Amino acid sequence: MLAASLHRSRDVVDDLIVFCTHPDSGELSYAATVFETLEDGPSLFLYNLMIKAFTKKNHFDYALMLFYRMRSQDVSPDNFTYPLVLKSMAGLSMASDVRKTHVLIVKSGFQFDPFTRSSLMDVYSEMGHVEMSRTLFDETPEMDVISWNVMIGAYVKCRKFEDAISVYQKMVREGVKPDEATLVSTLSACSALGNLELGTKLHVRMHKELWFSVTLGNALLDMYTKCGPVDGAQRFFDSMPTKNVVSWTSMVSGYVKCGELDKARQLFDRSPGKDVILWTALINGYVQCNRFDEALALFREMQLKGTKPDKFTVVSLLTACASLGALEQGRRIHGYIQDNRIRLDAVVGTALIDMYAKCGCIDKSLEVFSIVERRDTTIWTSIIYGLAMNGESGKALELFAEMRRAGAKPDDITFIGVLSACSHGGLVNEGRRFFHAMKERYRVEPKLEHYGCFIDLLGRAGLLDEAEGLIRNIPEGIVKDVLPLWGSLLGACRIHGNVEMGDRLAKQILELESGNSDVHALIANIYAAAERWEDVKKIRRKMKDSGIKKTPGCSSVEVNGAIHEFLVGDS
Repeated sequence: MLAASLHRSRDVVDDLIVFCTHPDSGELSYAATVFETLEDGPSLFLYNLMIKAFTKKNHFDYALMLFYRMRSQDVSPDNFTYPLVLKSMAGLSMASDVRKTHVLIVKSGFQFDPFTRSSLMDVYSEMGHVEMSRTLFDETPEMDVISWNVMIGAYVKCRKFEDAISVYQKMVREGVKPDEATLVSTLSACSALGNLELGTKLHVRMHKELWFSVTLGNALLDMYTKCGPVDGAQRFFDSMPTKNVVSWTSMVSGYVKCGELDKARQLFDRSPGKDVILWTALINGYVQCNRFDEALALFREMQLKGTKPDKFTVVSLLTACASLGALEQGRRIHGYIQDNRIRLDAVVGTALIDMYAKCGCIDKSLEVFSIVERRDTTIWTSIIYGLAMNGESGKALELFAEMRRAGAKPDDITFIGVLSACSHGGLVNEGRRFFHAMKERYRVEPKLEHYGCFIDLLGRAGLLDEAEGLIRNIPEGIVKDVLPLWGSLLGACRIHGNVEMGDRLAKQILELESGNSDVHALIANIYAAAERWEDVKKIRRKMKDSGIKKTPGCSSVEVNGAIHEFLVGDS
């Protein structure tokens, strides 16, 4: 082209850029090269074409550079430019630039253009400013169905489901006919709220007006699996004229949700096509129901079928490995993450840190922590908890201090890790200080788990009276069930040989929960340590007469990548 001097023809150059920016051409970089060689200024059409192409490929920086350049060359953006630019700014979390562009839109007279206005509403909600979306919505002089859909979708995106339903109801009252997008968003809100009544009404409306598509059917199915009994969802699933893998995944997830994993597996096996999401749904179900061996077995089956796991799959699998102490399997999954360049974000990083920590490899946890891309509260909490679990109390508290210096805000789970570190390290003064600072400094209300950690700390240190006083003075409504705390203190009584308190606490607990085998065993051990053998006989006789049996201990061991589980008494 250059040899023939065709590059001097503006029409030819324009056509070349049009061709190169087509989604199927794969020549976007060449389009940019040709675009940069234009001697006279590019037209608005070409700018829009280039901005659109780079925005669709998520090259937001370059798209915005073109936007700023076109303005410097006095090429005025139009109602095609602004929505693309807003999307790029949202992709880069440029909230201040969105507001500046909003001002430009108003100045240029496009504030009431439906496409531009809908894009503004969508971007504001995406960046967490749904109140601005609502202001724009309320100021719209003539609202079409797209405006209603954007507002409903904005509320769903921000998890303000009641508001989403309120907007839908207002839409119906004003006589605006909903379309498929309206119903899908509203059904999502119904699913989240468990609003079976409205979801059923939407189903009736769809049936009367003969609306059906796979997308609508899947939205309805999702609503039924989350709001109603699973057999009702199954009936609707069976009646669907067309199903896709999303349909099968929703139904499998419905059975997983109610703990019917065998039915979930049967349905999974019947599915004509299985994508990574369907495989992950069942793997995650096994993990949620503590059937970790089956989760790992299904993963091996998934690999044999040639389906590549994604980050959500590996997170579920790492959870299974952590629960089983399956270090070799966990290492293989870590290797898979590295080989397939799965991004080490906070979610994957947390799962890896937790797996290595629970398998006793805290150095590997620290290694993963050091290379995680962005450290949010979750990632800090996981490493603090892992260090505490592995007896590295001092290091755990050092990292907590570093976390605060980094500006990450500790939450209630973080403090479980911090208090556990104090408990394992016998750091009574530090534990007392952190426990009281939770509410006073960090505005985190202590829960059962926090009281449990602090009671454990006091119990280990032999401060039994302080621990008892703490339990008796828990504010009403903060902890619903204090029995676990009394049980923890009873265990401390056994360790320190406090027969008087142990006897009193055991009677108190057994009045509330007479069949608790652990309490019977603990008080029997306390009596045995004090050589009160007649009392030991009475406790054991009572257990036998009442049919109370101790739960047998269970352990697992990994041999050559396979998990073997044993109960006490197995031969």
